[in-house]
Amino acid sequence: MERRLYTRWRNLGITLMLVIDLVAFGVLGLSIWAVQMIWIPLFAAGVINGLGHWWGYRNFESPDAATNIVPWGLLIGGEELHNNHHAYPSSAKLSSRWWEIDLGWGYIRLLSLFGLARVRRVAPVPVIDATKQQIDMDTLRAVIAARLHVMSAYARTVMMPAFQEQLRRADSGSRALLAQVARVWTRSEERLDDTTRRRLLEAVSRNEVLRTVYEFRQRLQAVWTQSVNNERLLQALQDWCKEAEATGVESLQRFARQLRGFALTPA
Repeated sequence: MERRLYTRWRNLGITLMLVIDLVAFGVLGLSIWAVQMIWIPLFAAGVINGLGHWWGYRNFESPDAATNIVPWGLLIGGEELHNNHHAYPSSAKLSSRWWEIDLGWGYIRLLSLFGLARVRRVAPVPVIDATKQQIDMDTLRAVIAARLHVMSAYARTVMMPAFQEQLRRADSGSRALLAQVARVWTRSEERLDDTTRRRLLEAVSRNEVLRTVYEFRQRLQAVWTQSVNNERLLQALQDWCKEAEATGVESLQRFARQLRGFALTPA
């Protein structure tokens, strides 16, 4: 459809929309058509690339500052879910959580029903197979394919509980330092300036549990950044899980056990 219709007749849709607006609304239709013409360039290029890198929430710790402005992508075809888009840029579906709405995905599914569109790729959807205890090559492939999901889960279920527990137990001096780094505790190092990074590393170095959790995050990320063969990567992931379970940090141990059953839902 993109090649045979939109590219070949690129001005037909614009002209047809103008005619429909004029027929439906008279002279006022010209103003409506003008608003429709500037809607995507203004909001997609202006609002999304501006506000979508400053305000909102993040499902995934992508290396850039992209955010989901709101969880309901209704005005700009789902591009309001900008962090999701940057995390999986080739995905046709931009919603990630059950409570997020991607209007563009609804249009795509509707067109698919009529054979006018074909979904080539969507973001991986991880699941936990509680019956699986052995980390194998399928586990490795799932972890690498959905690595942003993995790191998001690690931040949510390991780093934050550990931080909150250590903050509760800390003395007044340590608590003040931890409070300074609370907002950046789960943030990737690429997004930290030198001063913030030094402050975070100082806080981590003073607490054994936080140091362990932080170092294991770095090691987990290194699993899929190594330039080695799959057998070496598999061994690295197996070693990571084994050593994580031996740390004595409850949230980290629980995460390592869950990672053994990590898989992707069938496409």
